[in-house]
Amino acid sequence: MAMTRSRYLVGPGQGAVGTFPGGVGTVSKIDGELTGGTLAIVEHPVPVGVAAPPHTHTKEDELSYVLEGTITVWIGDEQFEAPAGSYVYKPRNIEHAFWNPGPNPARLLEIIWPAGLEKFFRQMADLVARRDPTLEAQIRRFGGENGVRMDPKKRAEFERRLGIESGPARRAKEESR
Repeated sequence: MAMTRSRYLVGPGQGAVGTFPGGVGTVSKIDGELTGGTLAIVEHPVPVGVAAPPHTHTKEDELSYVLEGTITVWIGDEQFEAPAGSYVYKPRNIEHAFWNPGPNPARLLEIIWPAGLEKFFRQMADLVARRDPTLEAQIRRFGGENGVRMDPKKRAEFERRLGIESGPARRAKEESR
């Protein structure tokens, strides 16, 4: 029996792949267009030492299931470790961040509702892929358009505290290699 391609099936290793400015991966699995805007599902590979800096979504809630590794999560005034098998709820309008302190890569399955945030993820990945020189300005613009708030000063403090580089400094290092 021959296999046919279906818009209802996303097989292992399939999905639109990209990388956020800080190095967190994004693999779109179920797009909001397929679900009538109800939800979207995205995988996030998180290499060791990489973070999603503090940010707030104003339109969507997120539920992360840790598939592999362990991530450290900060939501509001709480910080905790989430090993493989954990569920992490990140409600809208509460600032949050996550990072992989190591020693192994991590991978998250992210359920987003209502859908929409996956479009912002694709915009960010596209900017990185194009090596857009206006990346920081575009992040602010696309973030504003998509209801995502990020404070560059908070990000810098967050990175200093963790001893990581998730933004322009990391990209500059990678490009100089």
